[in-house]
Amino acid sequence: MSTDRRQELLSAVRSAALPGIWSQGVKLAREKAVTPVSSTRGATTLRVRAAGHAIAPTVTLYFEDLEWTCDCGARVDPCAHVAAAAILSVSASESTDELAAASARKGARLCYRLEKKDRRLSLTRFVVRPDGREEPFQGSLASDLARGRLGAGLVPTHDDLLIDRMVTAHQGKAISTERLPELFAALSGSSEVTLEGTKVRVSGERVLPRAVIEDDARGGYLLRIERDPEVSEVVAMGVARLGDLIRPLGEVQTTGYLLERLPLARSFSAAQETELVTLVLPELEQRLPVHIATRKLSQKNSQARPRIAMDLSHHGHTLSVLPLLVYGDPAIARIDADAVVALGNAVPVRRLDQERKLIQRLRDELNLVPGRRVDFDGSDAIRFAHELQQWERRLGERSRSRLFDQLVLRPRVELDGARFDVVFEGAPAGNGSTQGMRADAGAVISAWREGLELVPLQGGGWAQLPAAWLSEHGHRVADLLAARDQNQKLPTAMLPELGALCDALDLPKPLGLEKLTPLLQGFDRIPQFPLPPGLTADLRNYQKLGVDWLGFLRNAELGAVLADDMGLGKTLQTLCVLGGRALIVCPKSVVYNWADETVRFRPALKTSIYHGAQRELDPKADLTLTTYALLRMDAELFARESWNAVVLDEAQAIKNPHSQTARAAFRLSGRFRLALTGTPVENRLEELWSIMHFANPGLLGGLSDFHQRYAEPIAAGDGGAASRLRARVRPFVLRRMKREVLPELPPRSETVLHVELEPAERIVYDAVRAATKKQVSELVAHGGGVLQALEALLRLRQAACHPSLVPGQHAEGSSKIERLLEALEEAASDGHKALVFSQWTSLLDLVEPHLDAAKISFTRLDGSTQDRAAVVGAFQADAGPPVLLISLKAGGIGLNLTAADHVFLLDPWWNPAVEDQAADRAHRIGQDRPVMVYRMVSKDTVEERILALQEKKRALFEAALGDADHAGGITRDDLLALLE
Repeated sequence: MSTDRRQELLSAVRSAALPGIWSQGVKLAREKAVTPVSSTRGATTLRVRAAGHAIAPTVTLYFEDLEWTCDCGARVDPCAHVAAAAILSVSASESTDELAAASARKGARLCYRLEKKDRRLSLTRFVVRPDGREEPFQGSLASDLARGRLGAGLVPTHDDLLIDRMVTAHQGKAISTERLPELFAALSGSSEVTLEGTKVRVSGERVLPRAVIEDDARGGYLLRIERDPEVSEVVAMGVARLGDLIRPLGEVQTTGYLLERLPLARSFSAAQETELVTLVLPELEQRLPVHIATRKLSQKNSQARPRIAMDLSHHGHTLSVLPLLVYGDPAIARIDADAVVALGNAVPVRRLDQERKLIQRLRDELNLVPGRRVDFDGSDAIRFAHELQQWERRLGERSRSRLFDQLVLRPRVELDGARFDVVFEGAPAGNGSTQGMRADAGAVISAWREGLELVPLQGGGWAQLPAAWLSEHGHRVADLLAARDQNQKLPTAMLPELGALCDALDLPKPLGLEKLTPLLQGFDRIPQFPLPPGLTADLRNYQKLGVDWLGFLRNAELGAVLADDMGLGKTLQTLCVLGGRALIVCPKSVVYNWADETVRFRPALKTSIYHGAQRELDPKADLTLTTYALLRMDAELFARESWNAVVLDEAQAIKNPHSQTARAAFRLSGRFRLALTGTPVENRLEELWSIMHFANPGLLGGLSDFHQRYAEPIAAGDGGAASRLRARVRPFVLRRMKREVLPELPPRSETVLHVELEPAERIVYDAVRAATKKQVSELVAHGGGVLQALEALLRLRQAACHPSLVPGQHAEGSSKIERLLEALEEAASDGHKALVFSQWTSLLDLVEPHLDAAKISFTRLDGSTQDRAAVVGAFQADAGPPVLLISLKAGGIGLNLTAADHVFLLDPWWNPAVEDQAADRAHRIGQDRPVMVYRMVSKDTVEERILALQEKKRALFEAALGDADHAGGITRDDLLALLE
């Protein structure tokens, strides 16, 4: 090999090597750690002794190709061993062949002796010393190497160790025929192998017999399997000699270990020619060399591929389908019950794996089996036709849509007072006649929503959807059709939507729409609503606008959802528009607050509280107050009554439309229906549907239809669906934030206080996390619901707050409580008052002793508090305690606690709206100081991941009422991510 080529390889290695790797290579070369092994034309093999490698890595340099290999297993290429070998190949004054010979003379080496014993081979190892002496090697090469017992100069290779593992336990014994290929492959790199004293070369490549096809005397074919003509001798079971090369035998199951079964022969008649060409020969060609010695054999088409051909016919609404497995396009053969039926002169080479995949796809995607005819009727036929078109397109097949009549659907809107319908009539293209060929409007919308191209006609046959018309008007028409009652009448709330469709189609406006025009033109066009006589309140400007809006909807007998931010006076605005007999349903905790507010602002109204064991409705009361629990218990009684107005306060109580409370609310009869809530959407969009279904039944259609048209598309990221939903509810939902309407309200700041768990707390937390992860994973794997999984996470969330909340654990304190006390002491010393919220009264119990020890006075409000007003009054007083411990459930709504300007949330909750409501107890009208909200979060716990989950909840709210286009509830993946 020329010096120039060696220098080029060295340059290539240096350019590719990392600087540190190159330096290691230089060091190895200087330490003379490189030993040449052998050299052939264009390649040199060397070995490099290196620290950390019991076996010297073997490097091969390919000078012609400027490539290299090393068996050290390093992740970098080139490695330090390659660099050292390349340096030696250039710097050595002698050739690598001479160096290899000199190395062999200086060191000991292993050689291998193959002997025949009872028709089997045995292997014996010898060590050849530098002076030529041979010594049998009896031990374990790997063991001696590990203990440093190998003789000086003996450096084994990886192949030597591989052979060692195979023969150590069977030294001098016959070698298993199954291990011969592996053994011969390892021996192929050694030049020191003899067979019965004669030096031989060894290869692990198997020797195969060959197959010959020739004519036979009866007009058919003869298949012979014979030994490879290059085999000069079968030297042992499973071993053949080819000159000076010995190799293992292949296909011994067919040939025998001594080729004693060869030759083999089998005759095929002329009628079996297809079987021979399509099955037998392709299988043989994958295993053996095949020689065709006949010219009669049919032409073999190796290019034809299997495919599924569809034999289609239709009669009326019925579509008849017969799938066939064929080869070629056009087909040259058909597969019938695994037999090949030739359809021409050529015979395909069968591709059984491709056939199986096609049959599997046909079964999985179309639920069909080749050779079995299936009939589809009506809408099933159309759905199958669409699926077939999509399937054939995926496979590159021609479309079969030509089998269907090309009919054109023509939509026509029918209006008759409050009745609404859309008729889709079909006729052949260019023919004006449409008699007797109609498509059901619901079927048209369903087909369009599913992305289908055809729809069945009521008189038989199919027609293409009016894609362009539906693209422009389909969503609006779907909403209108879904909103109709059993008599095809639309609710008043849908008149604006109907008017928009009429404008788009240049149709007359529906009756009654002009009365709702101000509602669609913004606040400035809504007429002023007269305030009730005797009102004892001065309304802020935004409150007066809210009263005007509510009054307009009341007069139009339309429902409303007042979703103003907490503290903006939803109660006062509601009281301003009530007239006649009204029912107010609210949580038990705020019943008396409503009574007090009514006396304060509208003292002329007669108020009755419906409660107690002897409860009765007062027919003369202007305002009847009751709770959600009593509404559910006395649902029949309330459903029989007629009310001028029905108000649901904290209307998120009916967010589950399947609950008894929601069903009782839906049955209430009121000309004006008002829902008050700061959180119309918390976890799922169906919560908005439930509240809107109370306020304006039919506005969002049925629940299942709402899921299809809005909830599922929005969860999938359909921005158009989110925009349509916001447009639909916007006239009937009023949502204003404090920062928008109360610029004079002091600012509110939010901060996360990160808490580092102590080692003892971390041990408890990690143990609970491991158990919880297993439980939640099992729940998810077995189809458990999200709520079940959230319950399973309860202990993990508690462990992040205080070890004593975990059963069986006890601790005097926790890192979180210590951090809380530091903050409370600082706040109290500076004259601030603070609210401390927790979901668990048991955690508040653990806080109390620490407040006593720190001499920080406090009061407490939770579900067991009897006199809530007294607790609130004591805290609000100037001389009252600086701290109020309060449970999230008992104090999250209906309280005015503006004496506090610090709010501490001890444990994050899934829903940020619930936390916001709690903070709004202090940040509301009457607050004159900036409010600080602190979320206390333990680091590296589930609490940090809950903060991220809260962002998804905010996105859900924004998709319904804000500007976002995508939202999704808590998913199973979210739950598992909480545990990482």
